[in-house]
Amino acid sequence: MSVKVVVGKNILDANEKNADDLRKVFHESGVRVVNMLGSPGSGKTSILQKVIPGLSPLRVAVIEGDIATTRDAERLSSLGIQVVQITTLGACHLDASMVSRAVSEIDLSTVDLLFIENVGNLVCPASFDLGEDLRILVLSVAEGSDKPLKYPAAFLTSQAVIINKKDLIPYTDFSLESAVAEIRSMKSSLEIFEVSCRTGEGIERLCGWIEDWAKGKVEVSK
Repeated sequence: MSVKVVVGKNILDANEKNADDLRKVFHESGVRVVNMLGSPGSGKTSILQKVIPGLSPLRVAVIEGDIATTRDAERLSSLGIQVVQITTLGACHLDASMVSRAVSEIDLSTVDLLFIENVGNLVCPASFDLGEDLRILVLSVAEGSDKPLKYPAAFLTSQAVIINKKDLIPYTDFSLESAVAEIRSMKSSLEIFEVSCRTGEGIERLCGWIEDWAKGKVEVSK
């Protein structure tokens, strides 16, 4: 009896093909796409809740990835935007085939900017291209300032890092200086934003940068 072996490379190759197809769809539709990564509880959804209202007049839609429940999708749909939920039922990341099915539920002719909020994880999502133009990583101060070197792929494949929950720094041992230095040592071209969703600190600057990028006024290094 023969044994069939499917190695990781085969899976990633298939995903890359699907991602390239998605990229073509997005390009032809004139839609800019952001893949947002981060650990559970880092504040990805909260950041989107704060940022999206500040991106007017851009027309924004969201694909929301979660292992279970539609809670985050419901929070975002209250903004009056198109939101499509992907429930992975245990899978630790989104892949391009999942996103392709979700995109078929969105009227891309009414969208300028699409956010894909990935499943909370700093490992698996880093390996899967979703056809995005920009990858943003969210790091919460509650996670500790040692995460960049512990999870290098997530940082090295991103173009921007949001250090969230800055207001909690006095109550943690998080070293902002150390975290920024580690990030810079790994990839000096990364844009770094220090924000607090609770106080609103840094949100205006983040909104301005994303809007300028979406309009082609800002270039990022892959």
